[in-house]
Amino acid sequence: MRVFLTGGTGFVGAFLSQELILKGHDLTILTRREQPPASLQNGARFVTGDPKQEGPWMAEVPQHDWIINLAGASIFTKWTNEAKKMLHDSRILTTRNLVTALAAGDRRQLFCSTSAPGYYGPRGEEELTEASAPGQDFLARLAQEWEAEAMKAQGLGIRTVITRFGIVLGRGGGMLEQLTPLFKRFVGGPVGSGEQWLSWIHQMDLARAFLFLPEHPDLTGPVNFTSPNPVRNKDFAKALGRALARPAFLPAPAFVVRLILGELADAVLSGQKVLPQKLTTAGFEFLYPTIDQALQNLVGEN
Repeated sequence: MRVFLTGGTGFVGAFLSQELILKGHDLTILTRREQPPASLQNGARFVTGDPKQEGPWMAEVPQHDWIINLAGASIFTKWTNEAKKMLHDSRILTTRNLVTALAAGDRRQLFCSTSAPGYYGPRGEEELTEASAPGQDFLARLAQEWEAEAMKAQGLGIRTVITRFGIVLGRGGGMLEQLTPLFKRFVGGPVGSGEQWLSWIHQMDLARAFLFLPEHPDLTGPVNFTSPNPVRNKDFAKALGRALARPAFLPAPAFVVRLILGELADAVLSGQKVLPQKLTTAGFEFLYPTIDQALQNLVGEN
């Protein structure tokens, strides 16, 4: 398939790009950089443009069979008014422009647009599936608006899948890149009470879930890209300690997390217990269904 990808040079996008190329797809990556990363120069075609802005890049979109939208500024920053605007615009404007571009084509494409478990808001012990109601906090409202923009493509007759990513665990970026050095220096541990749920997915299973979608046209709308085994934060810390042969006994107290992260701390200290009901019902099999399997593969000392 001819694939058009936004966010293709980031942590998740770079890994997914390599997997798409390995599977024989013709890949076009939209990037704001004049010089693409060397790691992706072989096998991918690059188009320069800002996805938040309308421009010539939009003419490329309907020429592709599969559009994957990964663009969106990281939520892991203090949520000042300026930061909130960046989080909003990088998601909403990019998605709006992609749907506008798709409307100009034959509308036979597969459109995958990213979202997150933040859609559900803080829900304690509740098990959450794609059918669960949304939350009401900032991240939940942002995710709802983001998804609503993407679902306008479905209104045009385009098959649309909303991929709600859990925390992506992988090499070369993301949460593990931040936490692994701390644990190796014996200063790792749970965050807050440690009782909050963490919904996660190994980067390889995420790529495989994407590759599963074209083969299963019945999958539409929201699809949770999360492991079938979410874990409590304290159990994640213990598993990371085991994988690195390090202790995991130094917690980050809630008041310190709030001092550092501000409003974002509410999301970090609460979490969601999200299940990939649609994927598992469709027959998707995870290579790394448990946190121990995932962490041993990614950072294990053995």
